[in-house]
Amino acid sequence: MGMNFKRKLPSPSEIRELYPPSEEVLKTKAERDKQIIDVFTGASDKFLLIIGPCSADKEEPVMDYVGRLAVMQEKVKDKIIIIPRIYTNKPRTTGEGYKGMIHQPDPAKKEDMLEGLIHVRHLHTRAIAETKLTCADEMLYPENYRYLHDLLSYVAVGARSVEDQQHRLTASGMDIPVGMKNPTGGDLAVMLNSITAAQGSHNFLYRGWEVSTDGNPYTHAILRGAVNKHGQTIPNYHFEDLIFLYDLYCKKNLANRAVIIDTNHSNSGKKYLEQIRISKEVLHSRRHSDDIKHFVKGLMIESYIEDGNQSVDDSIYGKSITDPCLGWEKTERLILDLADQL
Repeated sequence: MGMNFKRKLPSPSEIRELYPPSEEVLKTKAERDKQIIDVFTGASDKFLLIIGPCSADKEEPVMDYVGRLAVMQEKVKDKIIIIPRIYTNKPRTTGEGYKGMIHQPDPAKKEDMLEGLIHVRHLHTRAIAETKLTCADEMLYPENYRYLHDLLSYVAVGARSVEDQQHRLTASGMDIPVGMKNPTGGDLAVMLNSITAAQGSHNFLYRGWEVSTDGNPYTHAILRGAVNKHGQTIPNYHFEDLIFLYDLYCKKNLANRAVIIDTNHSNSGKKYLEQIRISKEVLHSRRHSDDIKHFVKGLMIESYIEDGNQSVDDSIYGKSITDPCLGWEKTERLILDLADQL
């Protein structure tokens, strides 16, 4: 019964000291951070693609995938900035199933949080060192952010976390873009309140410390669709949705108006192939309105080496063990098509 304290884990600073990034990695991150922030401030008109597996599972296929994205980045660098998704925490609606690399560095073995923290840091560092691409991760546990804060260029706050005070206040202390998803019920006011909170400065309790933050002006919206009380999905990526959100944004005194469109989840009804059509429709909407063009900064796409998904026991290389993803051939084609249309 109750809560059993198993072992004290090293602090983020202890883990960072044990596994420090090289000067080259830090330099790459500083350059990438500036390029990505410039998109949110409007200094750059490049388009962001936050793209990758639903959740990172095994190091080799993830590195293989990020390496392929690096090749694509060279081909489209005049128009697109690719931010690979290396999502190492996986929110589970019922609490069951694979919870991500931080819990299980090997999905086939039992949970090991210490090994997970080390493994996740190693993977993010390796991705930057080998591909020169800094990555995105989801903030599922705000207190874990400091284990990776010197490596990430983008953080997403999920639909189930966006109302949580600790997520909002932790985001206010970050110096990189943080995307706030609309909640699963679709209430845009909740998302905008979250952005307002994260753009403000705060004093709060964090990892046993009293901390103060300056506010994060790069906090922005992510539209991921919604689910109504009957369990039906309600997309929110259409032109009218974008105009509606833009008007709501304009009424609030928020810095750097911006939205990223998540093409999967409730926008696609998890029909992963729909991501291709949805991506192109969003670009079409941008061509119809200057306001929307400047407002929609990019897309979030779930993609991996193989189409679809599988159970943890199937172990097909590069196939998602969580939500279904777009396979590599379709992804490559889509990236080139999007670059052509921009």
